[in-house]
Amino acid sequence: MTACTAPVLVVGAGPSGITAALTLARNNVPVRIIEKDTQHRRGQRGAGIQPRTFEVFHFLRAPEIHERATPVLPIQRHEKGSLEPLQTFSMIDYMDPTPAIPYSNMKLMGQPTLEAIVREHLAKLGCTVELGTRLISFSQDKKCVRAKVVKRRGDDGEEVEEDIEAAYLISADGAKGITRKRLELTFLGTTREDDFLVLGDIRLEAEGLDRAYWHIFGHMSHDLITLRPTDELGKDGWRFVMSSRTIDLEGLIRDEEALVNRIKDFVGLGDDFKVKEVMWTSEFRPNMRMVNKFGVGRIFVAGDAAHVHSPAGGQGLNSSVQDAFNIAWKIALVYKGFSPASLLDTYTAERLPVIAEMLGYTTKMHKVMFDGSGSDLEPRLRRANNVYMLGVNYRSSPIVIDEFAPAPVAPVAHGAYGEVQEGVLRAGDRAPDAPELVSVVSLNRPGMDGSTRMFDIFGSTHHTVIIFAP
Repeated sequence: MTACTAPVLVVGAGPSGITAALTLARNNVPVRIIEKDTQHRRGQRGAGIQPRTFEVFHFLRAPEIHERATPVLPIQRHEKGSLEPLQTFSMIDYMDPTPAIPYSNMKLMGQPTLEAIVREHLAKLGCTVELGTRLISFSQDKKCVRAKVVKRRGDDGEEVEEDIEAAYLISADGAKGITRKRLELTFLGTTREDDFLVLGDIRLEAEGLDRAYWHIFGHMSHDLITLRPTDELGKDGWRFVMSSRTIDLEGLIRDEEALVNRIKDFVGLGDDFKVKEVMWTSEFRPNMRMVNKFGVGRIFVAGDAAHVHSPAGGQGLNSSVQDAFNIAWKIALVYKGFSPASLLDTYTAERLPVIAEMLGYTTKMHKVMFDGSGSDLEPRLRRANNVYMLGVNYRSSPIVIDEFAPAPVAPVAHGAYGEVQEGVLRAGDRAPDAPELVSVVSLNRPGMDGSTRMFDIFGSTHHTVIIFAP
């Protein structure tokens, strides 16, 4: 591939798209990011942010995401129509931060809040999301990508076509986007037709409904509604999810009265329960699918455009952010001429096994959650620490060399999605933070101001060589 000085085009302004754009902008690579919707998306959606993702945003110098995210609340289970707690438990064990793992727990933040924070950082670098702009076709050769987009102008919905020449194209346009289909990437997997969900954001008054808990009413194997308080929507804001094995929930989002009555019926407070506003609703049917490769030529797919899976385990947004970070820093190096284009092939080589293993893991969790029996929810909702993604590794990457390990570099038994083992590090593993190691190293590093954190030396704009010597 020869060099192209045109901007990189990012299609889609969800978590993966804006992460890719911010990574490129931090590297002084010109970028355009387009979004087909005319307004930024609403809805809490995937709110669970994992420790490995907090690390990515630390390297992108967006610490507000961790600072403003909130702890995961304990779960309280109730029978339908009763506030009497039958069971109270934590979904995952709390872990104290350590010098190696400063971000040690999953926290919650709705996607609108996360995306707004990243857009603010993008704006400071001169990049804004082009709303109302959709990709309709593209072609590529060895020199560049040529994309045709349609922009919606004004209140009358007038549409104007524009031809864009791009150095590379990152498709973050979701599972229904056109890029993956036109690249003829496979998207094999299954759909869980019976596990239809209705979810949304509401404001309500409910005397006695404790905001210190994530409430679950009913039974997973029959009818169920969850209510999670979130101050992002206001002091009376809640996110709900409902499922049913006894009635058809399709169409419920178009009948607000029926939706509200169903929530009231499950909580059962009578006149002490009032839904003040239905802010956002959506329908969801779990799919477990992934591509056979993450790019063709100068065009790459990331996030939901590359893989979709059950919400069990909270891996969707997180894996999407990590896709975007992986491909964007590599494009930056190639764009600037610091690396050969063959570096971009490692995106598929590194992310494909990680996503394949993650998909198997979340599918298994989904089956335990929805297909299990009995009233005890704790074993069906409890999550192991590998959901934190700290054990995700690239030991088998072609750009990783481990001179202390015999071939093959990555033992099959470990996999790409294993749990983190403190003190056991191999080439290709996540680099830990290490405050005790860098007090001397950082003193002469421009802009570090005597930092004593390895994570403040690591960043999205450079590689760091660490030499241990007397």
